[in-house]
Parts: sequence; C-alpha cells; structure tokens
Amino acid sequence: MLYWISGLSDGGDLFNLFRYITMRSGGAFFTALIFAMFFGRPLINLLRRRQGKGQPIRDDGPETHFAKAGTPTMGGLLILTALLVSTFLWARLDNPYVWIVMFVTFGYGLIGFADDYAKVSKANTKGVPGKVRLALGFLIAFIAAVWSTMVHPDELQFQLALPVFKDLLINLWWFFIPFAMIVIVGAANAVNLTDGLDGLAIMPVMIAAGTLGAIAYVVGRVDFTEYLGLHYVPGTGEILVFTAALIGGGLGFLWFNAPPAAVFMGDTGSLALGGSLGAIAVATKHEIVLAIVGGLFVVEALSVIIQVAYFKRTGKRVFLMAPIHHHYEKKGWSEPTIVIRFWIISLVLALIGLATLKLR
Repeated sequence: MLYWISGLSDGGDLFNLFRYITMRSGGAFFTALIFAMFFGRPLINLLRRRQGKGQPIRDDGPETHFAKAGTPTMGGLLILTALLVSTFLWARLDNPYVWIVMFVTFGYGLIGFADDYAKVSKANTKGVPGKVRLALGFLIAFIAAVWSTMVHPDELQFQLALPVFKDLLINLWWFFIPFAMIVIVGAANAVNLTDGLDGLAIMPVMIAAGTLGAIAYVVGRVDFTEYLGLHYVPGTGEILVFTAALIGGGLGFLWFNAPPAAVFMGDTGSLALGGSLGAIAVATKHEIVLAIVGGLFVVEALSVIIQVAYFKRTGKRVFLMAPIHHHYEKKGWSEPTIVIRFWIISLVLALIGLATLKLR
C-alpha cells in the first residue's frame, strides 16, 4: 500500500524510498516484529481464557510433554495477523506472486485453525479428519499451481528448473501442475510434523523463508539472473517483502514460544507457514532447492513415512518415536539441545541452498 506513495515523489525526496523492494522489506520486517511483540501477550491471554485446558497432549508422547498441559495453542494467529498487516502495508498489491503466496498461506491457515479449534473444543488430539485436511490442501495447491503457471513467462510455463545445471529445463507438460501441488502440500505437512518442540519449527521456517526470499529477489532481477545464469522470473522480487514480514512476525512469536513456551503455534501456523514456503518455491521455479533449504522438514516427514511403512510391514519400529525429534527425546536428549542442533542443521542447509545460485 505504501508503495503507491512513491508516486508522489519527484525522484529526490523521502517518498522515493518506497519504490525500493529492499527498503520496503525492512519496513515489513519491523512492522511485523513490533506488531507481534505488542499484541502477543494480549492474544495469549485471550487464547488461555477461551481454551481453558489448552492444547491436548498426546498420551503416547514423551513424558516431558505432560508438564506442558494447559499451554494455549493457535499462536500461529499472531504470526499470520502480523504477516497480513505488514504485507498489505508494504508490498505492491498489483503483484500476482504476492497474492498467490498470500492465498496459499491463509488458505492453509484456515485449515489449521479449523483443526486446532476441533482439538481444543473436543479436548482431544483428533481434529479435522486427515482425508478432509488433505483434500482441502490439494485444492488450494491446485489453484496456486495453475495460477503460478498462468503468470510465469511463456518460456518457463510447465518447466522444471534444476539447480547447478545452467539453462537446463525439463518440460513436464501438464504434469507440472500435480508436481507443484505435491511441493506445496508436502511443505505444509512437513513443517506441521516438525512443530513438536518449543521453538523447533519457527526458526527453521524463518531461515528457509529468508533464503527463499533472497532467491526470489535475485531471480526477479534481470541483471542478477544474467550474471548468475539463472532463469529470470519477472515480479518475484516482491516476495522478499512477504518473507521479511514472515521473519519479523516469526521472531515476535518466538519471543513467546521460547522454552518454556507461553503459547504453541498449532496447525494454524505450521500448515500456513509450510504452505507459504512451497508456494514461494513454485513461484520462483526453485522447487528442488526447497528440498535442500528445507531439508530438516524433509527428514522429519521421511521419519514418519519410514516409521509407519516399516511398522505396518514388520510390526517393529525403526525409531523410538516419530517424528525424529521425538526419537532423540526418547534417547535422553534435552529439548533445548534438540532444538538448537536442529536450528544449526537448518542454517547449514540454507547456506547450501544459496550456494546453488552460484554453482553453475
């Protein structure tokens, strides 16, 4: 919204600053951070009054989690509200990529909210049926995949870009749509599975968002793409404003989610933020790089898939408990140790993902 103020500029005054994506991204970051810090405590108090017993704790979960009983959930509302306000204030609202990412984020946020509400109101860990959640998730992903394909340049439509290999595109034809849907749905559910310890999911999400935001900015500039040998996707640079707002809101949430957590993100936040990462990857033609940058989420999801498949086949378990962060809890690792080590892994993977921009 503030971008339009730049139209009042003669090119040499303060209003001219609003034309720059980097300046507006900084504004989006601080706006979301201040919003989350200011409204965090009132929201937590409201959730505590409304939810009573807070998020239900799994009976078969790690014993240390029973001490968290009574902690309110749906803290993702804080991130999403800060993200919405900040993005609408600082982003160019005539940019289709901003709307695509926002559509996926808040679409998945509604699914997560319904799931959290069902769990809290019924006082058990069973929320919206899995098949319903998955069907709605694929519907949102289908709309986003088609929408992205329509606004991509003609030479990139239905194309899969591979990292490292310069100028290499694989034409998936209409199979690109289901592929993109899997990327978005997979990212949303992978982050959802990772959200099991205080602060575990939000920091890797912010790291991944920052990385993808930088990638979006680079591929949205013709000079950078020519120098690095990347595929130019005009308009994606504006996604940096969105990711900056996400990081600001995420940091504000982490202030209250740091151990011992005063509020949990819930599916409201984890599904929405995971979906946003998938949507950004599809928009920027960096779906494969997302698997590197979000490698921690991939491992968490694979641990569940492997555990379930192996148990159905043999009746035995590969891990003491899945997702894999619970496995390390069962092995005696303290919660802060797991969280910080997983943060380190996320940061390393993000740097590897960024390196693919140059390694060509």
